[in-house]
Amino acid sequence: MRRIQFIELHEQPWFPLTLRNEITDALQCGTALLKVYAPISVLLQRALDATRSQSNIDVCSGSGGPWLDLSQKLRGGSSAYRIWLTDKFPNVAAFDRVKAASAKRLDFHRSSVDAMKVPAELDGFRTMFSSFHHFPPAKARAILQNAVDARQGIGIFEITSRTASAIGIMFLWFLTLFVFTPSIRPFRWSRLLYTYVLPIIPLVLLFDGLVSCLRTYRTTELRGLIEELAATEYWWEIGERSGAFVILPVTYLIGYPREGTERTNDLFTA
Repeated sequence: MRRIQFIELHEQPWFPLTLRNEITDALQCGTALLKVYAPISVLLQRALDATRSQSNIDVCSGSGGPWLDLSQKLRGGSSAYRIWLTDKFPNVAAFDRVKAASAKRLDFHRSSVDAMKVPAELDGFRTMFSSFHHFPPAKARAILQNAVDARQGIGIFEITSRTASAIGIMFLWFLTLFVFTPSIRPFRWSRLLYTYVLPIIPLVLLFDGLVSCLRTYRTTELRGLIEELAATEYWWEIGERSGAFVILPVTYLIGYPREGTERTNDLFTA
């Protein structure tokens, strides 16, 4: 199945901010409830150990993604290890809730952050969860090159894929929204309105979920992006890790500088 670069509705500048926040809240709730990224904590911890990084800059964070769970696993839940949430359209209210729930292991950047031009003051290992597929190849390379230019490690993680099983899961996800929506916090009557009366939230999530599957990079395509980077003395690892659902493995790309080596653009495929 060829990769298709189409739009996701909730990421468009014209999409209403209130509805965008409802969408990202639902995504965050589902991600946290199912712990779909729990299996990659070992990979991420290994990269943090290799880079000796004490901070993590998460870009395209939505409403917080998997970080409440992951923050307890990485660095043994140490308070010295800080995770910063950022987004082009920051959901500050959601970030505030996640920060409070994390015992302040998590913090956030209030200003808009472009994944292709991360501010120099945001120093730390960079991560992206369920968002790299939003970017066409030229912009995806720019994200990776920006991390390389700043000599920062980067980890890309995706649970969508261009497979029939992943597309089938999107329809199941659409149906489960009608079950767990009342449990999303904070409770809002508007969320019930846009789920059960005017089902805008489920329909947008279904549409965007299907588009996400069609846009997700395969491991061979990720390798192609790496090969075009100007990245000396970097080590890369690309592969798939069995996730919470056997039919939905987590595709990952991890890279970080290895100072003092003679290797250039080394690629390790797990």
